[in-house]
Amino acid sequence: MDPFTERTPRVVSAVKLLRGAERRKAGRFLAEGENAVTEALASVPVHELFYTENAAARYPDLIEKARVAGVRSSLVTDRAIRALSDTVTPPGVVAVCDLLDVPLDAALASTTRLLAVPVAIGEPGNAGTVIRVADAVGADAAILAGDSVDPHNGKCVRSSAGSLFHLPIVRERNTDVVLDTLSGAGIQILATAADGEVDLDEADDLLARPTAWLFGNEAHGLDPAVAARADHRVRIPIRGRAESLNLATAASICLYASARVQHRDS
Repeated sequence: MDPFTERTPRVVSAVKLLRGAERRKAGRFLAEGENAVTEALASVPVHELFYTENAAARYPDLIEKARVAGVRSSLVTDRAIRALSDTVTPPGVVAVCDLLDVPLDAALASTTRLLAVPVAIGEPGNAGTVIRVADAVGADAAILAGDSVDPHNGKCVRSSAGSLFHLPIVRERNTDVVLDTLSGAGIQILATAADGEVDLDEADDLLARPTAWLFGNEAHGLDPAVAARADHRVRIPIRGRAESLNLATAASICLYASARVQHRDS
């Protein structure tokens, strides 16, 4: 059988999932590359797999695993895989998966201890990195609040390095709903702020509590009204000459600090 081309209807349908509106409409997204596809097969319903001849030679076990799982798997041309990819050098294997995000209430439980809550995060690479860090420190969920990037964006999926499939992901455009729900669940809200009244190095008593960390937009930080609703505003001490830290770095430091204290005290 000849490989599918970029004009094959099933490929054409999958290409549409590169657009956010189509992902929402179909309830599906594309996971690209060996790492993402492997995690997808282990975690969520996968409806289709497209791969090139070169990928078949490089990832035979992965493609066989998909076939054994009953996933419809199709050889495609290099032009077709380029159409399915938003990278300069496509890795040659793409899976069509169900969307991963869950409702806010479904991500919270009586045992919830640590949440990453980027607010109005616009850069998909940063969103993916925050999700990856949240996974690495053992956070219970990542909540993308406000007008944030779609976590199913290709760059976000790649930046998460598979972590997107490991913990609950929430999208809630109404930031007030997020804050109200967290407070109602008894979870303290901490916001990063350069002029915060609490020093992270002196916050172990706070960090031991169930915590949701708010991280602001890359360019503008947290909206002052959102920061004001936090239980505490926390500053990361900077002892060198750097003026500030970027979003992903600040998130890494704060989430690790909470995880260190919580695991020490557990």
